[in-house]
Amino acid sequence: MNIVIRPIEPEEYPLLENFLYQAIFLPPGEKAPPRRVIFRPELYAYIQEFGGADDCGVVAEAGGEIVGAAWTRIIPAYGHIDDATPELAISVLPGCRGQGIGTRLMRRLFELLRERGYRRTSLSVQKGNPALRLYQRLGYEITDEKEDHAGHEDYIMVKSL
Repeated sequence: MNIVIRPIEPEEYPLLENFLYQAIFLPPGEKAPPRRVIFRPELYAYIQEFGGADDCGVVAEAGGEIVGAAWTRIIPAYGHIDDATPELAISVLPGCRGQGIGTRLMRRLFELLRERGYRRTSLSVQKGNPALRLYQRLGYEITDEKEDHAGHEDYIMVKSL
């Protein structure tokens, strides 16, 4: 599969709703929440009115279809550490996972963030999420632990750019 990683276009911002939903990690045996869960204020903040000065995003395109997205915002959300550090969100469609697309998305996003002068990025990840290993491999370090909106234990992670 030929994958192109490129900046997200404004007309593609509505796709972030699906990618936000797909980014929800479900521990084994946990039932998927209804799609409307993304409209809860604590989740919707990740995409609401995306496109502001501090918003940055990339997509993975395969055969004319967007199969993954990674984006950052400076918002008071789960992985927020300060008003100078954008928080990362990432999602790859289920049928395309495990092919290195997430790694490529994040590396391209890091390039864009460095070009914009950001010094680091943060994220929040559930302790049981296999993506934790990806984040560590790409240089994220655990800086804190806290409970998320659903009562799961999360790590707050930071990567120096």
